Amino acid sequence: MAEVALTGISKSFGDEVVLDDVTMTIPDGAFVVLLGPTGAGKTTTLRMVSGLDKPDTGTITIGGRDVASYTPAQRDVAMVFQQYSLYPHLTVRQNLEFPLKSPILQTPQAEINQKVSAVAEVLQISHKLDNKATALSGGEMQRVSIGRALVRQPSVYLMDEPLSSLDAKLRSDLRIELKSIQADSGATMLYVTHDQTEAMTMATHVGVLDNGKLVQFGSPREIYEDPISIYAASRLGQPRINVLPSDVFGGAPNKATHIGLRPEQIKQGEGEDSFVQRVEHLGDQTRLHLSFKSHDLITVTDAHTDLKEGDIIQIRPDKPFFFDASGARIS
Repeated sequence: MAEVALTGISKSFGDEVVLDDVTMTIPDGAFVVLLGPTGAGKTTTLRMVSGLDKPDTGTITIGGRDVASYTPAQRDVAMVFQQYSLYPHLTVRQNLEFPLKSPILQTPQAEINQKVSAVAEVLQISHKLDNKATALSGGEMQRVSIGRALVRQPSVYLMDEPLSSLDAKLRSDLRIELKSIQADSGATMLYVTHDQTEAMTMATHVGVLDNGKLVQFGSPREIYEDPISIYAASRLGQPRINVLPSDVFGGAPNKATHIGLRPEQIKQGEGEDSFVQRVEHLGDQTRLHLSFKSHDLITVTDAHTDLKEGDIIQIRPDKPFFFDASGARIS
């Protein structure tokens, strides 16, 4: 496995700046998730590391080696695309075997069989090994695509929303399996997703991208508890952070224009009156949709609460975040 370092990476397509001076180190054995909306530069970052695209400026090293002159094959990376790409005329087994049959690797057939069987079992496709790829469902095709990367055991895994086409249960199962595989193997993984749950549960580090710029890089807990801006704060957390004018509760610091309140930063039982608009019972918790001084808020409460629509409850902020007019954190 290997450390990946991007230094001053910029990339434009015509007049559009896709990456803007991105500097980031992906530690050896880390599971790094890139977060940001469509167009933030997440997939382009993966393509830079893989060698499918080349930066206009900056350097990329893998395992301490500058890979500017390396082809994708020479970089020893495996990429899983959002849209699965299989050989339709081959069976599932043959698709999984394909990377291991490279003349460069010279993998013995017994080892190939063992690796294919192990990966197929993890991905729950053992019963499909002799099926043609064209006979699979979309979710099964994506599992084979993930499996083809896993069997290779490269220095770096690059994954572009690999679970997005799967149903909720399988997505949950594979989150656990992928994290387990990564942790057990010590693999270095760079992973793109829009799913905050994936980021919080799988990542050792999160990189938050905005219009091609890396705005914050740290552990999921660090970004959740100590966001650098409103934008970074909004990337993690479910329900999403509440952002209101800074004077709505009073006591805001100088230059603050907005207050940020995660659901757990809204305390109930004392403070100012708010109106319960809606109650969502989710099993392990209950979400309260509140109206407070003409502003909408979402907070969480006990799963067995007796609160109902139309009730009045008192709320107050507890260790909130404050932001200035540009959205930057000031307290």
